[in-house]
Amino acid sequence: MNRQATRCEPEQQTRQKTAIVIGAGVGGVATAARLAKAGFKVTVVEKNDFTGGRCSLIHHEGYVGSEDKCMDRGRIADIRFQRFDQGPSLLLLPHLFAEAFHDLDTSLKAEGVRLIKCEPNYNLWFGDGESFELSTDLARMKTEVEKWEGKDGFERYLGFLQESHRHYELSVKHVLRKNFTSLLSMLRPSFLRHLLALHPFESIYSRASKYFWTERLRRVFTFGSMYMGMSPFDAPGTYSLLQYTELAEGIWYPEGGFHKIIEALVNVGERLGVSYRLSTPVAQILLTRDSGRATGVLLSSGEQLSADIVVNNSDLVYAYNNLLPPSTTATALSKRPSSCSSISFYWALDTQVPALSAHNIFLADEYRESFDNIFKKHLIPEQPSFYVNVPSRVDPTAAPEGKDA
Repeated sequence: MNRQATRCEPEQQTRQKTAIVIGAGVGGVATAARLAKAGFKVTVVEKNDFTGGRCSLIHHEGYVGSEDKCMDRGRIADIRFQRFDQGPSLLLLPHLFAEAFHDLDTSLKAEGVRLIKCEPNYNLWFGDGESFELSTDLARMKTEVEKWEGKDGFERYLGFLQESHRHYELSVKHVLRKNFTSLLSMLRPSFLRHLLALHPFESIYSRASKYFWTERLRRVFTFGSMYMGMSPFDAPGTYSLLQYTELAEGIWYPEGGFHKIIEALVNVGERLGVSYRLSTPVAQILLTRDSGRATGVLLSSGEQLSADIVVNNSDLVYAYNNLLPPSTTATALSKRPSSCSSISFYWALDTQVPALSAHNIFLADEYRESFDNIFKKHLIPEQPSFYVNVPSRVDPTAAPEGKDA
């Protein structure tokens, strides 16, 4: 009877696999949600007391000074909180965001995320007060380009757009959607066949110079390398794909700020069972004896968490030097040059500046010299190019009425 009863017992259920994700930045929360949908029991550990990582928010209460607060308390209640995005200020490739939410059986709209198209893309300003308006509107671009490049300039602009389109499509297909696990991965025939068409051995500036005769428009169509912390005189020509996606697909802004995307992914993850542990820094990634596999993490508190897989979404160099055992890889990464960062100011204006659109670029007249000062001499240039973002221009909830953030 005992043997027969044993045979009739249902098979033991397969243990649910577990995963730990280090870091609740956009990559971490998106990966956590995908893992949960794939059946994993997921825990996200984040050192900060907020989600989003570099895609987080600063809030500031209106623009009222301390004296005004004492004198006019009734006025304070009507002033909305001002909001600054600390990280990204524009959203590109909206179809990739839509794809991520679709893969999670939902949508941006269903999660309450509304994307606002920024039109024009940018206002670009030169030192003498002249400006150029970048837009997805071809009619507007025809007028702007011909103003500087003459009647045949628009045809050359379309040629630039065609090349940038090729860079974009090839990069998405053969780079973005592929894993490169070793140097041998670079030798795929499918990738090598298109290598020269990506112009990786020429700079963005040299490629733009083949299409635009004026130095001003060469600046207009190469400043995007600043987003990557690179000089347009050094950045590979491939990266004109950034200009392409802006010009062909537009620049977008999530109403309520970029953290709305994070909030939506966190909410989806929580519905799928993801556990978020904030204010929980990781001290070490635990490995097997042969260091061949991660087995969990050691928290700074001394607590150990075990998992079948560990996903690191903290900075790569930091993780190799602080979370993993000493290695030649860690040493090599520490010696590699870093890209340039930015100096950011968050300004609360008690008035509006109508001349500014949502995205404004002020281009240095001594364009090459300004980049050489940064990347070769490691100095702050006397006349830098700089970017001014006014989110309240497209999303009034970013600042109190009649004021600008």
